[in-house]
Amino acid sequence: MRGNLRRLTELSLLTAAALIIFIIELQIPSPFVIPGIKLGLSNIITVYAVYRYRAFEAFSVLIVRILLGSIFSGNLTALIYSLTGGLLCFLGMLVFKRFIDERHLWISSVFGAVLHNTGQIAAALLLLQTPQILMYYPFLLLAGCLSGAFTGLCAQIIVNRIDIRKSDS
Repeated sequence: MRGNLRRLTELSLLTAAALIIFIIELQIPSPFVIPGIKLGLSNIITVYAVYRYRAFEAFSVLIVRILLGSIFSGNLTALIYSLTGGLLCFLGMLVFKRFIDERHLWISSVFGAVLHNTGQIAAALLLLQTPQILMYYPFLLLAGCLSGAFTGLCAQIIVNRIDIRKSDS
């Protein structure tokens, strides 16, 4: 029972951290003219959770962050894009986790970011019914690779630091 409560507390703190990071990132003006490009700093928490928790637990952190983030930001339309991209990214990272070990999780993050952008483009194609949206795809992929590498490296640093602290205890 005590272990379950500890686990629930950890997952709650991760969700809160992801949501806070998401809200702070919303306040930063985007320097990009292409819609949909952002750092996605809250994905640091998602990548960490995928590699450190069970699939359902990591999924819960992601879904709660997406739902509350959409409510807090007041942009419920973005919910569709976030859910589509987030779910595709999450499922992809679960698959990549089988082949990419924890010491190289940043690679999984890059693939996840590419899948996230693919999900967003698919949602935009379905909603807007304009194939011209595909013109953005190469730019989104490039931005996704860069932001995925950055967020993955940040998650990698967190995992490494937690491992060091655990071994020191």
